[in-house]
Amino acid sequence: MTRLSVNINKIATLRNARGGNNPDIIKAAMDIESFGAQGITVHPRPDERHITKQDVYDLKKVVTTEFNIEGYPDDRYIHIIEDIKPAQATLVPDKPDQLTSNHGWNTVKDAKQLREIIEHLKKICRVSVFVDANSDMVKGAKDCGADRVELYTQSYAENYLKNREQAIEPFVKAAQTAKEIGLGLNAGHDLSLENLEYYKQTIPWTDEVSIGHALICDALYYGLKNTVGMYLRQVR
Repeated sequence: MTRLSVNINKIATLRNARGGNNPDIIKAAMDIESFGAQGITVHPRPDERHITKQDVYDLKKVVTTEFNIEGYPDDRYIHIIEDIKPAQATLVPDKPDQLTSNHGWNTVKDAKQLREIIEHLKKICRVSVFVDANSDMVKGAKDCGADRVELYTQSYAENYLKNREQAIEPFVKAAQTAKEIGLGLNAGHDLSLENLEYYKQTIPWTDEVSIGHALICDALYYGLKNTVGMYLRQVR
């Protein structure tokens, strides 16, 4: 079964736009779990423009499904993982001021850095590495000791309507590589109701999809409970 982990960053963005606690992201996370999602994802960036460090500590008290914390593995992030002990740490190569993730790790070039960090974090939780749909990068993640890779799916989503078979081809190859070498497989970035079902059907051994922006946008029209249900149906 492919699990749905809902990224709640955008809910925090809305809250932060006005200050205060509306919408309440703690309640939102609890509701999302009650609606059937099997995980909650957050990405506490250094500037705290959406999820704050305090949010992560507050969420730890209430999240009962898999808690996935994304981030660049600097000292701040590693300290959070050590304290929170989530189900999964997803390492991304984002710069501190980056708007959103836009590329995966070069797991060959950055092997030394990743290997040391992964060795430490694996004593705490499962470790996933964010990579482009490239078999060499998948193999590099395995060599660095990662438990899983998360395939960066932006190019698939961008080209889905043009030619979905062509768009998904590199992802199938990368996913097959992960399967052959014993790596768990996640996916995320711009997956939506439009393109998620085909991705899941084509790569059914995907362990988890992490979806935030599209899901929260859809919730404006369909309601949060209904939207979570719609996404769950896409991955079943």
